[in-house]
Amino acid sequence: MIRMSRAATAAALAMSLAVPLGLASTAAAQDRPAFPSAASLWAPSSASRAAESVPAKPAHLPRPTGKYGVGSKVLHLVDHSRADPWVPTADGRELMVTLHYPAARSAKGGPARYATAEETRRMRDGFALPAAIPAEQLSRIRTHSKVNARIAKGRYPLVLLSPGYGAGRYTQTSLAEDLASRGYVVASMDHAYESFGTSMPDGRTLTCASCDAVDNNGVPITLVTQTRAKDVSFLLDQLTGPDPVWRHSGAIDKKRVGMAGHSIGGAGAASAMVGDRRVRAGINMDGAFWEEMPQGGLNGRPFMFLGTDDEVHRPGGVDRSWDATWPKLDGWKRWLTVSGAHHGTFSDFPVVTEHYGLPGEPYPAARGIGITRTYVAAFFDRHLRGAARPVLDGPTTGNPEVKFHNP
Repeated sequence: MIRMSRAATAAALAMSLAVPLGLASTAAAQDRPAFPSAASLWAPSSASRAAESVPAKPAHLPRPTGKYGVGSKVLHLVDHSRADPWVPTADGRELMVTLHYPAARSAKGGPARYATAEETRRMRDGFALPAAIPAEQLSRIRTHSKVNARIAKGRYPLVLLSPGYGAGRYTQTSLAEDLASRGYVVASMDHAYESFGTSMPDGRTLTCASCDAVDNNGVPITLVTQTRAKDVSFLLDQLTGPDPVWRHSGAIDKKRVGMAGHSIGGAGAASAMVGDRRVRAGINMDGAFWEEMPQGGLNGRPFMFLGTDDEVHRPGGVDRSWDATWPKLDGWKRWLTVSGAHHGTFSDFPVVTEHYGLPGEPYPAARGIGITRTYVAAFFDRHLRGAARPVLDGPTTGNPEVKFHNP
């Protein structure tokens, strides 16, 4: 097993799907299973093997499936009303946000870059991916969005995306682009000091100070989800308030807002819904719940679990927080698991592992990503648009990997 830094171990702890601290007794916490390495969570077995040969060209994300083109815009936002909990000396709480939005197919604009080389270098090293993978090439994964492309006329629901602990917002680009092509404005967030590397407009790179705080200083991991919930409320104020930061904010239907998150970002989606009723529907993609759901649930708002079909996230599995949260959800709900999936399947990692010949993916990258796209889009179509989506009603022959549970 690869030896990780303590920061990487902390990230693995947060992403791992064992018993959440907030729901476990002290005795139960002592009996938690060993936490797997960060690399094994995101791309099983890849950490033990260096890439034998590096492809000459960068990987491509799967093409979006909707009728619209996709535009993109990056925002740097600072909430000066809050001190950053991880770096109190910082000048407020910072967010980096990428907006993906519906654009005319003929809209002009340069291709959006996937990430900066510094971001992907730090992610590669933090998640113990093979050092032979060039960070510069990884940062140039081909996207399908155009920078500042002309937005298509209309009003669109807003979907917020929050990444896993240690990961950057760019790791959910394939999902963001697909939702935008289907007629959603999508805001993907980098929460300051919660990823291995976030590049800022002034040349700074923010690193995972929160990893050290949780790992070395005894800070409860619930501070991550609580902080992300406040980040979400601030972002909604900035996008839909009286003085919006984006010139196309009028295209957002602020009465139709949803949120999905991967790993701890999924727990953050639930926390955001508890704290802000503007978020009308939410999805947790393979993340443990680190805060207890209140007895009042989500006041009838819909929520979906989408995770691995294994001993972790089936009912009665290792991650007991799903069993504890399920009965408190008082609205429409689904508990779905995907056979063969691993933690990274619900992000862009299948593209990385397939392109660089790393073992562990159960099916082609396009299929793994396609399953996530299908069920996330169906959920938001149903709950933010009122559209019938039979794929959410039960198992289908077209998606045999997806299992429905009703514990």
